[in-house]
Amino acid sequence: MKQLIIFLKKEFAHVLRDRKTLLILFGMPVIQILIFGFALTNEVKNAKILVVDYGKDLATQQIISKINASQYFDVQQAILSIGEIESAFRRGTIQGAIVFPSSFRYTQMHQGTAQIQIITDASDPNLSTTLTNYLNAIIQDYQRESDVTSMSYVVDTQTRMLYNPQMKGAHNFVPGVIALVLMLVCVMMTAISIVREKEMGTMEILLVSPFKPILVMVSKAIPYLLLSLVNVVSILLLGVFVLDVPVKGSILLLFAESTLFIITCLTLGIFISVRTNSQQVAMLISLMGMLLPTILFSGFMFPIENMPVVLQIFSNVVPAKWFYIIVKSIMIKGVGLEYLWRETLVLIGITLFLLILSLKNFKIRLA
Repeated sequence: MKQLIIFLKKEFAHVLRDRKTLLILFGMPVIQILIFGFALTNEVKNAKILVVDYGKDLATQQIISKINASQYFDVQQAILSIGEIESAFRRGTIQGAIVFPSSFRYTQMHQGTAQIQIITDASDPNLSTTLTNYLNAIIQDYQRESDVTSMSYVVDTQTRMLYNPQMKGAHNFVPGVIALVLMLVCVMMTAISIVREKEMGTMEILLVSPFKPILVMVSKAIPYLLLSLVNVVSILLLGVFVLDVPVKGSILLLFAESTLFIITCLTLGIFISVRTNSQQVAMLISLMGMLLPTILFSGFMFPIENMPVVLQIFSNVVPAKWFYIIVKSIMIKGVGLEYLWRETLVLIGITLFLLILSLKNFKIRLA
C-alpha cells in the first residue's frame, strides 16, 4: 500500500505540473459543453419567412400575427408575387414562405376548410421538415381558437411531449457531451501515460521494481479518475445553470454510473498505451479512433435506428452509446437503476474485457 501511495503521489505531481495537461483536462470540457449546448441544436429560432397574402382578411392577418409573434419565425415582409419568393429562395435570404389564397376566408366559412400553401427550402431536409411542422402547429392552434366551422363536431388532437415539452436541444446534447468529453479526455490522457514512461526511459525503473502490472495501471488511472469526476461536476453545473438542463434522477446514481464509465475509458486508454510505443501514435489513436465512433455511434447526434443493421450491431461495442442512454435516462427521465441495469452490466463487461486485454499485453520486458 505504501508503494501504491508513493506512485500515486508521483502521478499526481506529473499531472499537476503539466499545464498543457491541465488545460486539456479542464478547459476542453468547458469549451465543448458551451459549443455543443449553444451552437449545436436541432431547434429552429427566428427562421426568416415571407408571406404572400392574397386574401387580406381578418383570418389571414390573425394567422400572420401568430406566426410573427412566435419565437420560431421572423416575417421579413409581406409581398404579392410568387416570383419574388423564388428569387428570395435562390438568394438564400429566406428559409420558408407561406401563401394565402384570395378565397381563404370564403372557403373557410362556407366549406369548413381552406388551403394554405407552405413552401420551404428542402435542400436542408431537417430544417424544411421542422419549419413545416412549426407552421402547421401554429395554424392548427389558430383553428382551435377560431369558432368558425361548418362541422357538427371538431376532432381536437392533443399532443404531449414527455420529459422535454419545450423540445430543447440541450436536453439531448448535454448527456452526449458528457459521454464525448469523458471518452476523449480519459482515453487520451491514459493512452499517453505508459507510453510517456517508455519514451522517457523510466519504464525500466517500474519493471525492475516489485510493483505488479495491475498496480502500475491503477496508479496511472486513479489521478485521471479523480480529475474526471471534477469534470463531471463542472459539466453538470454548466448544464443545469447555464443551459437549463434538469437533473430529475438520483445524483448519486449519476455519479456512480459516471465513475463506471470513466473506469471503462481509462482501461481503454491503458490498453492503447500498452500496445503503442509512441505518444504521437497513442494520441492519434485515442483522438481519431474514439472521436468518430463516439459521435457517430453513441446516438446523441445521429439516430442508430436509422443506420444499416451492420452498423447498429457495431454500435454495441462503443461504450459511449450505453453511457449516453444511462445519463439521458437519469437526467431527463429521472429513472433508477431498475431500468438501467442492462446498460450498467454492458459497461462492466466492457471494462473487465479491456482490463484483461491490457494485463495480457503489458510487457514486463522492453526488448
